[in-house]
Amino acid sequence: MELQKTLQDNFGLDGFRHPQEEIIRGILDGKDTLVIMPTGKGKSLCYQLPSILLPGVTIVISPLIALMKDQVDALEAKGIPASCINSSISQQEQYAELDRIRVGEVKIVYIAPERFRNKGFLRALDGMNVSLMAIDEAHCLSQWGHDFRPDYLRLGKAVEILGRPTVAALTATATPDVRQDILDTLKLRDPALHISGFARPNLAFNVRSVSNMEAKYGHIEELIQKHQNGIVYCATRKSVERVSDRLHAAQIDHITYHGGLSPEERDTMQNRFIQREVNIAVATNAFGMGIDRPDIRFVAHFEIPGSIEAYYQEAGRAGRDGQPSTCELLFNYADKGVQERFVEGSNPPIEVIQAVYQLLRQKQDNNHEVHMSADEIRDHLGPGTNPMAIHTAISVLMRNHAIDRFDIPGQRRRGTRLLQPDLLPSQLPIDTAALAEKAQRDHAKLNSMLKFAYSRGCHQQWVLDYFGDPEAKACGECNGCTNNPIGDYREPANDEERDTVRKALSGVCRMSRKDWEGNYEPIFGPKRIIQMLVGDPNADSDRFQASSLSTFGLLKAQGETYVRALFNAMEEEGLLAYEKKENFTLLAITQAGLDAMRGFTTFRLSWPQPKVTKKKATLAKPALDHSAPNLNIDGDILEQLKKKRAQLAAIQGNIPPFRIFSNAVLQDLAAIRPQTPEEAMEINGIGEVKARKLFPHFKEILAKG
Repeated sequence: MELQKTLQDNFGLDGFRHPQEEIIRGILDGKDTLVIMPTGKGKSLCYQLPSILLPGVTIVISPLIALMKDQVDALEAKGIPASCINSSISQQEQYAELDRIRVGEVKIVYIAPERFRNKGFLRALDGMNVSLMAIDEAHCLSQWGHDFRPDYLRLGKAVEILGRPTVAALTATATPDVRQDILDTLKLRDPALHISGFARPNLAFNVRSVSNMEAKYGHIEELIQKHQNGIVYCATRKSVERVSDRLHAAQIDHITYHGGLSPEERDTMQNRFIQREVNIAVATNAFGMGIDRPDIRFVAHFEIPGSIEAYYQEAGRAGRDGQPSTCELLFNYADKGVQERFVEGSNPPIEVIQAVYQLLRQKQDNNHEVHMSADEIRDHLGPGTNPMAIHTAISVLMRNHAIDRFDIPGQRRRGTRLLQPDLLPSQLPIDTAALAEKAQRDHAKLNSMLKFAYSRGCHQQWVLDYFGDPEAKACGECNGCTNNPIGDYREPANDEERDTVRKALSGVCRMSRKDWEGNYEPIFGPKRIIQMLVGDPNADSDRFQASSLSTFGLLKAQGETYVRALFNAMEEEGLLAYEKKENFTLLAITQAGLDAMRGFTTFRLSWPQPKVTKKKATLAKPALDHSAPNLNIDGDILEQLKKKRAQLAAIQGNIPPFRIFSNAVLQDLAAIRPQTPEEAMEINGIGEVKARKLFPHFKEILAKG
């Protein structure tokens, strides 16, 4: 009853959303808590309401200084005494706020994570009656996350200094790896884990394939005209400026937001958008964390983001009021180059990290300090060095306790202090295997984003499957749901179909140039490659004898018409991609194509009609009509099958569950209930390998039915 009264009296709400009440009761009982809850579902209430009922003060760690004041103003308007401490206020004002906290005048205080660099600030907090420490955007403390921030790594130590208060970590998206990082860094004690469903039923996640910049601009202008309020996310500052120039030419009022603006300019831009002075924002991904504007009707991605986690969090800023809203990804395969450079900058080789450290050793003063910005460090290392690689190298050195960073009074730049000045670069205690693993994961995240862009069927369901949501189902609103794919869209029905695709992909590789890193560089267009695969002598030229390749004529029996249609299907699915080089269109194999060729992953295609021969045609297994009213699907068995699928996905390295079996396959299993691998192979999407290796894990569940 007390919770309901507090909710009504202080927040004007009649009831809790699930699972807010359970989370709040656990926090009030002193339970450490990790909350994974989608944007717009009420994470803030989970720590704001307990702050009223708990003794002492609640400290909230928030990474976005610009929004702290808005949060504080909103709380104080509700009669809840609140405050914030960050670099935007003077040292004297910080001391004054600390005094207010010390005497009990404040119930909830927002603190930027970089404050915990300052030992004097930590000493000032020591001894305060802190009942709850809430870490918002907790994914920022994981190096496996999409928005890692080194300052968050200090929070585990800060919890200890504050006397181990109850800790609540909250974020909108977190894979199992990120969740584990949060638990380990904060040392949460027997924590309660609350993972809400990731579905956003009011959002339509659309993917638009665009061939050029003009098509992108046209889509953006259409979105603005139709929806009025929205955010256009761009991968780079240059891209923001290009889109802004186009909108200016169209006389569309908007704000821009990127790292090239001063903090004051960014604050002004953000406030103009939040306060509805302007309804369109064109920004990099630095814009939007914690944006409290519920009426955003569209979010558009001008280029592909670097991960599903980043995409879903950014797109999820649309429609927080529950009203129908649109999320548009404008996809061109060539845009992946920008994200690949970001991945390279986030994962510099050990030689770059050692070079940065050696430069710092050379430039240190008698106090073992260096007053150089990241740009100055890059200038010393050479203009060819990736600017992001410098920042990443500094972060790695900090995590390995080789250096520390500190604020320089009166300057915007930060200084660096060598903690072990006699340590040689070759002696740095850096886990190179962990660096390699992170690089591999970052590349995998980008590949997952590409697979999403090429995916067929419901786009939201694809994302929910990626996060392992057991309740994933088609939304019925996105263009993946409303645009039925042409042809027989499914996984390979048998080994013959699978081998046909692998032969075709192998042919693309044979007609490419392999560089020293093992990457395949395209040198031919599709026509010449198809001619080679069907055994056409015209594939030969003076410079290249295609007829000498082992793949020459491999698909002669299928015929040129079928192979050409197959190539189109593989390109639509993201196994192949066309690249422009000068005046030529070249055909390249993608990472997804390499994985399929090597048998690492399964895939779906819109299969073309096979060439009819005198031989008995190989027929694809019929797919069940899942919309048919007489399809007898046992809901309990289907739920057990989904749980088993999630377990197998976790065992195999937390792969997306759909790689085990798609939702459609699980529905067929629950309806048909096969008892042998041979019977299971009658289901569309279960080939010989999956029937032999995966079906036995599900057999016991089906036998009970």
